[in-house]
Amino acid sequence: MNRPSPSLALPEELLLLALDPVRGKPRCRNRNLEYGIAGAVLAELELRGHIRAEGGRVHVVGPLCPPDPLLAVLLRTLPAADERRFFSGTSAKGWVRKNAGQAGGLYLDALVGRGVLRRESRRFIGLFPYHRHPAADGDFTARVRQRFPAALAAAPTDLRDRLLVALAAAVELPAALNTGDRPARAAMRSLTKEIWQADAVRRNVAQDKSSAGGGGGGGGGSGGDGGGE
Repeated sequence: MNRPSPSLALPEELLLLALDPVRGKPRCRNRNLEYGIAGAVLAELELRGHIRAEGGRVHVVGPLCPPDPLLAVLLRTLPAADERRFFSGTSAKGWVRKNAGQAGGLYLDALVGRGVLRRESRRFIGLFPYHRHPAADGDFTARVRQRFPAALAAAPTDLRDRLLVALAAAVELPAALNTGDRPARAAMRSLTKEIWQADAVRRNVAQDKSSAGGGGGGGGGSGGDGGGE
């Protein structure tokens, strides 16, 4: 499988997969996507050996700052391991909820700054400002979107592919959920629960649905304003 440029971290891949490249709107609920980006940050930090999760709690094990400045900022919000405490670290689900807006905003700003996305400022009914983020460099978006169906069809074994697929399903991205195949959907649900970062995202999405009486739709979201209605 052709992998996108290594300069793309998982949060960026998820963003490019989720945003409509022409309209600049997320294909899932805004707040869900922010949760997904925060979960992708945790996934990227674990891939790079900076954090570990035990019993649903996360702590830092490789405290040196990663070269990615955004990961470095977000790593500083996580506690170091404390061997003197049995229940150390921070809740993965709680961290995702608390840092979703910040993570979403940081990565959107970064992709705009690099010329991968454009930022279009608009006003809803002429009063309320919001942003949309269509693709500026179609090559990045195309490579992520081309490899994703292949990853789904292959029941991915590559860890980075598995993480991206699980996070896309956790945010309820239609590209991940509408497989049209019952066994594939069951495998997707299992993968989302198996990967702890995706599970933290999934449980925050479920909490929002429960709070809204099962609705879960609409724009919502804060810092990572991928597009208004």
